[in-house]
Amino acid sequence: MVRTVLGVIAGVVAWIVLVTVMDRTMRHFWPDYATNYTAMTFTLQMMLARLAESTVALLIASMIAVGVAPASRSVGWAFGVLMLAFFIPVHYTLWPKFPIWYHGYFLASLVVLPVLIKAAMNQRAQ
Repeated sequence: MVRTVLGVIAGVVAWIVLVTVMDRTMRHFWPDYATNYTAMTFTLQMMLARLAESTVALLIASMIAVGVAPASRSVGWAFGVLMLAFFIPVHYTLWPKFPIWYHGYFLASLVVLPVLIKAAMNQRAQ
């Protein structure tokens, strides 16, 4: 149980750090993205880049969470549900700024990807 909690915390911290670094890098090297960032008036390419950034960070953060608690059967679910619980209110406030497919992919990925990573890492360990 303690390792599960530590795994979830490590995953959340890793996701925040990774997304922050990637997003600041995108803003630095992509001036149009930086210009649209505050108003969140993104083009399709910018939205796809944001989803890719989140997906990469989520995959790595999930591996970290599972790595901290490899014996835990619930670390993937716990990490995913916690991320979802945090981001539902955020996306509720952003609902009019993004198309439904964007919200759907992002929110679903928060639960699905950690669970898949946990299953894949369990499969590999066997």
